[in-house]
Amino acid sequence: MSNSDDTAPKTQFESSPSALPPPMAPEVAGADTEAGTGFGIGAITRRWRREAILQRGSLALRGLGLLFSLLAFLVMASNKHGDWKNFDRYEEYRYLLAIAILSTLYTGGQVLRHIHELSTGKFLLQQRTSAMVDFFGDQTISYLLISAASTAVPLTNRMREGADNIFTDASAAAISMAFFAFFVLALSSMVSGYKLSTQSYI
Repeated sequence: MSNSDDTAPKTQFESSPSALPPPMAPEVAGADTEAGTGFGIGAITRRWRREAILQRGSLALRGLGLLFSLLAFLVMASNKHGDWKNFDRYEEYRYLLAIAILSTLYTGGQVLRHIHELSTGKFLLQQRTSAMVDFFGDQTISYLLISAASTAVPLTNRMREGADNIFTDASAAAISMAFFAFFVLALSSMVSGYKLSTQSYI
């Protein structure tokens, strides 16, 4: 009996154990599937969270830009103390005032738009158009602010060498507010550039 059993033909898998397919590990396969599904949901969740943070960050930066621009405008516009101590007698100060007004209008409009979008979930502009407006608008206004502030600095320094009074102090305060507005809008332009570069439709 044992001889006949030994001489019986063997199947392919019996004669070659290495040809057997590797045993399936259902727990590993299931883990891979769950990991793949979790990765997809996690990626979407992280993207939504990142976009929400960027929106709130943009709103905060533009809110600060609005505050500093408005202060620069108000301080310079009220800087009239008679005779030579009137801002409108100097081209540099008139230029700073004009840019502060422009920056106030721009940042005010942007703040209102972002508040509307965050509260209603509806976009006033198409996303591509909105990203372009944010990026180029922030770049342009921040450049104008640093230009106006830099132009007014030499005049103020010369005045303070001869007489340091309320007029020169107010001028220096308005210039400082313009610099602060430039700084926050420059940061906002970096955020806008990042949002623009990560849009899926570009």
